[in-house]
Amino acid sequence: MKENLAFSVVLKDDLRESDIRRMQDYLEAQPFVRSTEYVSKAEAAEEMKAELGEDPEVFLGYNPFHASIGVTLKSEYANAENLREIEKKLTADVRVMELAYRKDIMQTVNDNIRRIGLVLALLIALLMVISFVLISNTIRLLIYSKRFLIYTMRLVGATPEFIRRPFIHSAVVNGAVAGGLADMLLALTAVYLQNELSGLDRILPVGGVVTVCLVLPLLGVALSVGAAYFSVNRYLYMERGQLYSV
Repeated sequence: MKENLAFSVVLKDDLRESDIRRMQDYLEAQPFVRSTEYVSKAEAAEEMKAELGEDPEVFLGYNPFHASIGVTLKSEYANAENLREIEKKLTADVRVMELAYRKDIMQTVNDNIRRIGLVLALLIALLMVISFVLISNTIRLLIYSKRFLIYTMRLVGATPEFIRRPFIHSAVVNGAVAGGLADMLLALTAVYLQNELSGLDRILPVGGVVTVCLVLPLLGVALSVGAAYFSVNRYLYMERGQLYSV
């Protein structure tokens, strides 16, 4: 979708063939251009004739069209903001009459991207909540299965800190691994979507994605450690009879 967005650079009538070639070479050297195609006045008239079924030269007495160079944009430049900058730059050239493109299509594309970005942000937030709940419940179940071991360690004189230590260590490792896996999935998803959707970087900027990738492991560790700490504390001071009733 992104690399199908294009515009036409409409040229002035008084240009020589050498000027047109230089203009096309100039466009192809620009970082935002994927490809160009020259359309002469005669070719433009033929295209319109094929589209309308009538020859405009017959009833006008002249060819009303201008030669143009069709430009297909690279994906990273295919958004309204960049196109405005490109238009400002190219229309300042004395060889260029105007840029012709469908502004409504560009606006529709950007509106769709904005909606997709909002849905993705909500989906990411929902998945994060679900992941954290699953991590917390998994840790609670793990410690529940070790509740008699915790009781035995307390009976032989182990301090609360000593009893908590292996559970906290395991929680740190599991939280970091879970956060790392989440980072990988998030990064792959972001790269895929950026290659498919024009302008997504304005809604989900690279800096924001990097920040989320840095925060996710920290959140995973913090949640895992918190769940482990409070779950161990729950069984740490229970009597043997209470362990059977929980």
